[in-house]
Amino acid sequence: MISVSRLHFSYDGKSEVLSDINIDIDQRSTAIIGQNGAGKTTFIKILKGLLKPGSGKVTILGEDTAKRSAAQWAGVIGMVFQNPNDQIFKKTVLEETLFGPLNIKMMPKAARENAMEALSAVGLADKTDSNPYDLNLSDKKLLCIASVLAMNTRVVIFDEPTIAQDWQGMERIKNIIKALKVQGKLVMTVVHDMDFVAECFERVIVFNEGKVLLDGSTDYVFTQTDILRRACVSPPHIVQLGALAGLRRVCLTEDEFVLAYREKRCEELGVS
Repeated sequence: MISVSRLHFSYDGKSEVLSDINIDIDQRSTAIIGQNGAGKTTFIKILKGLLKPGSGKVTILGEDTAKRSAAQWAGVIGMVFQNPNDQIFKKTVLEETLFGPLNIKMMPKAARENAMEALSAVGLADKTDSNPYDLNLSDKKLLCIASVLAMNTRVVIFDEPTIAQDWQGMERIKNIIKALKVQGKLVMTVVHDMDFVAECFERVIVFNEGKVLLDGSTDYVFTQTDILRRACVSPPHIVQLGALAGLRRVCLTEDEFVLAYREKRCEELGVS
């Protein structure tokens, strides 16, 4: 889906924010993690075309991103910004959700259908006439997600999607990610919530000081505690609990933990 080769980037031409990044991103849902300042958001902005590489090459679906503008990539790769106030600018919720599809030349009827479906997915279908700036922060974030979903892009990137979300909002976002995966779309995120990563993403890339420190399946990455410590990242709580319980395998969800713990206890008690 995405190939990054020898990528370097600097904002001031002196200090490199990204240094020699070489990654092939396949169909697996992928989380990019690391401490603040590690280069994560800069990296996804380059993928989106909002920033141009200082050197190196980025290809999406086999095409060099340098051959198109960010606007021209809008129909292929969608991005939900960390701060919804940086993304919202229309007068009503429906207008905000329609802007993206119409801007990429989607037919009006299809754009409206996509917009209403996206608003239903995030729980805002009853607020189509509301002013986006009157929404609370949680709903603003969900509106931004709906605006990107309505564009039906092949790639969807979420920057800190769990910010300001309560349990219900988190569950909506998890269900949206699951649905996108079923549709065969590439889903990526930059996020600090490791429990969310464990539950929703198949691959984890760890950034540290502008470089890729670790890359692999989610269960593998969260066992590499020494490397994670260098990146100032703690494993998910469920993974830490599994280690304390002496489980033989990595559990990424509560259901996996309960099953593994039962198996361990049965084995200890000699019960089949």
